[in-house]
Amino acid sequence: MSFRVRRADESVAHEFATACTAGSVAALRGMLAPEAVVVSDGGGKVAAELHPTRGADAVARRITEALSRQPGTALSVEAVNGQAGVVLRRAGAVVAVVSLSVAGAKIAAVWIVLNPDKLRHWAVRE
Repeated sequence: MSFRVRRADESVAHEFATACTAGSVAALRGMLAPEAVVVSDGGGKVAAELHPTRGADAVARRITEALSRQPGTALSVEAVNGQAGVVLRRAGAVVAVVSLSVAGAKIAAVWIVLNPDKLRHWAVRE
């Protein structure tokens, strides 16, 4: 199934992926709305924060910790739930899917799915 995503959202997703790859807290912070929130889902199977993190600075640091420390991880911008998002793969296997909620030119919310049970269907999407 193929989804069409808005070019503006796709541009933000590419910028987000670039900042994550660089591990740049400052670049991520600049992309986030002041009241941004990040939620992670590890499903109790992988390490993930149990509660949402709020505020651009805290969210930028949390995203950097969660997504930038993985050597050998490739990030790609793909349609996630019909919107531009980021998929992280290590050795070809999907290890995280990131959904972004974009308001204007800023990211208002980030959802990081790390739960392997929820990532299984991504293996067949390549």
